Amino acid sequence: MSVEIAQAGTGAIAALAAAGVVLRPRGLPEAIWAVAAAALLVGLRFLPPSAAWHGVLAGLDVYLFLIGMMLLSEVAREAGLFDWLAALATRLAKGSPSRLFALVYGVGVVVTVFLSNDATAVVLTPAVAAAMRAAAVSEPLPYLLICAFIANAASFVLPISNPANLVVYGSHMPPLFEWLPLFALPSLASIVATYVMLRWSQRHRLSREVVRRVEMPHLSFGGRVAGIGIVVTAIVLMAASAYGYQLGLPTAVAGVLTAAVTLFAERRSPLGVVKGVSWGVLPLVAGLFVLVEGLQQTGSIPALGSLLLSMAEGSAAGTAWAFAGATALAANLVNNLPAGLVAATVFQSAEFPEMLRRFVLIAVDLGPNLSVTGSLATILWLAALRREGISVSGRAFLKVGIVVMPPALVLSLLAAWVSSPTAP
Repeated sequence: MSVEIAQAGTGAIAALAAAGVVLRPRGLPEAIWAVAAAALLVGLRFLPPSAAWHGVLAGLDVYLFLIGMMLLSEVAREAGLFDWLAALATRLAKGSPSRLFALVYGVGVVVTVFLSNDATAVVLTPAVAAAMRAAAVSEPLPYLLICAFIANAASFVLPISNPANLVVYGSHMPPLFEWLPLFALPSLASIVATYVMLRWSQRHRLSREVVRRVEMPHLSFGGRVAGIGIVVTAIVLMAASAYGYQLGLPTAVAGVLTAAVTLFAERRSPLGVVKGVSWGVLPLVAGLFVLVEGLQQTGSIPALGSLLLSMAEGSAAGTAWAFAGATALAANLVNNLPAGLVAATVFQSAEFPEMLRRFVLIAVDLGPNLSVTGSLATILWLAALRREGISVSGRAFLKVGIVVMPPALVLSLLAAWVSSPTAP
């Protein structure tokens, strides 16, 4: 088989898989399209089975990270911890929609930073929806939009805040005390700019007072145990990050232990937690890793890497801005996980300026706030809304995203450029 046929076939299959993940024809789960495309690559001999298996194994740290975070999130949800936090924020608002907006946003920042953006989408969204019903809020959408936008805007505060961070950096993940100087200022710019623009875009819907007195749900002993487990997990992961260890295994161990202790404290069966975890995320990510391995094997990604390297030699800053913009756009067209995987594979092919990797990570994390198909977290947010009987169209989200995302992205990239050691 010629190289040209393999390249064309792999590219076509990867494009169809991306479309399937984003559009979900016939309502089929995203994982089916990624796995089917990976199997098709092997079946048509565009990719050797050994190379496909190598692609699957390349995502091991990400799988472990996701397993741990999903277990933590689900056991906390079942124990009522997030419902309690959302109700507390609603009560502290004292009838002010602006204060309630700020409080929910603050809770979203904390959950995203320490539990990952997927936890914010999956767990906080139904909790906020329940709190809005309890507070008799006539316009719940502004508060629900917070869960989608902050899930991406705060997702590069720490390495653990977004699985995409593990994808982009891979085995070259900076230790925590190197990460913080790199991303502290860009993260602050992202969080503040997203808050200001989202609050401004929803100003007309935040004019009515909300109920002042909200019944606080009982926080069980298991809920307290889950909360302690989450805090301990965050400390463990920050310590692991500080010493440069990969985060997947510590996250998985922390998630399993926290779930086990919480379930034992409440004398509950683990079946509820096991059923509640979105296991389909794992084959989805594995399929995407295989697709990127296929693009790597056919030479498409190395060609992109060579082009990017030659551009960077001419102007590192200009290349960083251009590639970040292209990556942000690509994330909304094909989802940010494939975009991040392609970028990570490109970075493995040669030594690129650190500024370029920083810019691309910000684009992979924050860029998806433009559309509902941009990130896995936003797709999970839509699914959570559907379970609550709430529908948000792609057009409605885009009308907000086009106001909120570009200023936040530009300011975050400017902050990354200004704080770069090589900046003038």
